[in-house]
Amino acid sequence: MTDLQSWVAPTCEGLADLLASAPAETWDAPTLCAGWQVRHVVAHVTMPARLTPAQFGAGMAAAGGDFAVLSDTVAARDASLPLDQHLDALRSPLLHAWQPPGGGAAGALSHAVIHSLDVTVALDRPAVAPSEAVVAVLDQLTAADGAWFGVDLAGVRLEATDTDWSWGSGDVVRADIGSLVALLGGRTLPDGRTLPRR
Repeated sequence: MTDLQSWVAPTCEGLADLLASAPAETWDAPTLCAGWQVRHVVAHVTMPARLTPAQFGAGMAAAGGDFAVLSDTVAARDASLPLDQHLDALRSPLLHAWQPPGGGAAGALSHAVIHSLDVTVALDRPAVAPSEAVVAVLDQLTAADGAWFGVDLAGVRLEATDTDWSWGSGDVVRADIGSLVALLGGRTLPDGRTLPRR
């Protein structure tokens, strides 16, 4: 069994490499995160590389203990940071070693993989996460029966078009593994496909 944490660094580094070589306007492109441009997603992903535990605690207190509110606040505030700071944060060893409270390595990996796909799927670019890491996140999300993001998987069969992976039974949803992760993450694909909500 590969250490899940070991896939975080190549995922974040891959996103940094992609964005470093992309036109500057790419940072303003929409992503699968509703209302967030690429710069907002990167600001969110890299929050652990910028906030000390004390700053995080103060932010959570100011947000009334609501992590979603804190995430939106930090993304809105830090999206305008210089692009080189965003890239440096994606390459930060602090980010690569970070684990969400109570989430462990599995939570760290899903954070990196899902948000990298928010960018690459929206930009119609190949996934930057190792394919094994994407499948590992697929396995996490289906093991939870879609509960992490409130997706209803009753009567749904998921089939990957780019690897030998499938899950469930019922109406077939076929897509590449990255798009399947996005769907399980409650996202709407660029082609309009989404999974039902609980």
